[in-house]
Amino acid sequence: MSRAAQFHDHRALLRDIARRAMIDHHLAPDFPPAALQQVEHLTAAVPAGPRDLRDVLWCSIDNDDSMDLDQLSVSAPGGNGATRILVAVADVDTLVAKDCAIDRHARQNTASVYTAAQIYPMLPERLSTDLTSLAFDADRGALVVQADVAPDGTVTDSDVYAAVVRNRAKLAYNSVADWLDGHGPMPTAVAAVPGMDEQLRVQDRVAALMNDWRHAHGALDLETIEARAVFEDHAVRELQVERRNRAKAIIENFMIAANGVTARYLADRRLPSLRRVVRTPARWDRIVDLARQHGDALPAAPDGLALQQFLTRQKARDPVRFPDLSLAVIKLLGPGEYVVERPGETAEGHFGLAVRDYTHSTAPNRRFPDLVTQRLLKAAALAAPVAYGDDELEVLAQHCTEMEDEVNKVERLVRKAAAALLLESRIGDEFDSIVTGASPKGTWVRLLDPPVEGRLERGFEGLDVGDRVRVRLVSTDAERGFIDFARAG
Repeated sequence: MSRAAQFHDHRALLRDIARRAMIDHHLAPDFPPAALQQVEHLTAAVPAGPRDLRDVLWCSIDNDDSMDLDQLSVSAPGGNGATRILVAVADVDTLVAKDCAIDRHARQNTASVYTAAQIYPMLPERLSTDLTSLAFDADRGALVVQADVAPDGTVTDSDVYAAVVRNRAKLAYNSVADWLDGHGPMPTAVAAVPGMDEQLRVQDRVAALMNDWRHAHGALDLETIEARAVFEDHAVRELQVERRNRAKAIIENFMIAANGVTARYLADRRLPSLRRVVRTPARWDRIVDLARQHGDALPAAPDGLALQQFLTRQKARDPVRFPDLSLAVIKLLGPGEYVVERPGETAEGHFGLAVRDYTHSTAPNRRFPDLVTQRLLKAAALAAPVAYGDDELEVLAQHCTEMEDEVNKVERLVRKAAAALLLESRIGDEFDSIVTGASPKGTWVRLLDPPVEGRLERGFEGLDVGDRVRVRLVSTDAERGFIDFARAG
């Protein structure tokens, strides 16, 4: 009998698996003593001198249990019929100086690692969930990204500056989305602040304008299935699917706008930036093949707008299976990466978002590239010294790209371990699935229900990404994150 089979406490087992995976993938699961000692002597800093925006109706929208709040948003009337959106980003750099012990740990891991049983934060929790978090009703320093959005969804004017802010309402995605859709009551935190309901409706409307404009210009409307493990009496009992909704769309569109403003702001001031790019897909021919299988056609050369129009048609035709098609397209697009754009140069851009100017800047509590960008922004907006030279940025870009892959591997392993625990009693059962990976290294499939991914050990000949196949569960190994299938029949 395996150790997993004897282990009745799934949480404890998954924590053990996660910790070993962190070490195996060159990630530090624990903060060094010097970093913990440093954080003991820190207090929340509200910088003197910048704009005082504490009376503005700022709100945060995040997961129900999130405490590491990186950004707030608000809207206001702009000029010439535009709506001004403001995104306040937590000022982490004020308390986490470059090359201090906390910064060195953050630079090693490059991101918070989210697993089913335990979160490994990039920054000590006293920082990320308190001192540098834009917590409810707390005065905090922030960098504010301002963008004027015209009625057609384009950004017509923008700026970046420091400010003091106060979160007036800590909100959660699902309850806000249910209320906006008319499926639930107004959240209590919204009702408690006069004018917050109208504020959110304006943000929802402006986000929809920006979303429509981006999709009209080739941004891809992809919808994947993300599931989290649900525990009952310390055992994995369910994989609960997280769906996109209108509240998430507000934050998604505002963050894309803020990241674009940030990239252009640095370029206009002749400073380098750490860009986030998704290159033109190398497997476009297979995407064309998928479209043909769905009774549609795409041009021979990569074309983001044509791909988006195909996705829109397919979502209308078959909304239930659209996430499966989305997953196949995402796998074929390939991963994102970080690159350095120097003054006068032009980075490749982000194929999936249909934007050229794009960086990561809005989550400095959770991602190291965002903290790097914040320091570059301060050099531009506050006349601070430039924190990084070109050579150091090149090293960081490569390191952050590589470590993002390691973080993803840890999170994926623990997800598979949780799924293996859920399925361990169903050996021999058959399931419908979609092929999510096909290479000389192996063929992978994802079940349609429950949404579990595993390796197809037998009967994979002739299959490619996006194909549908009936499979039988052969074995599970939670400790190794293995879920093995064979082609049924």
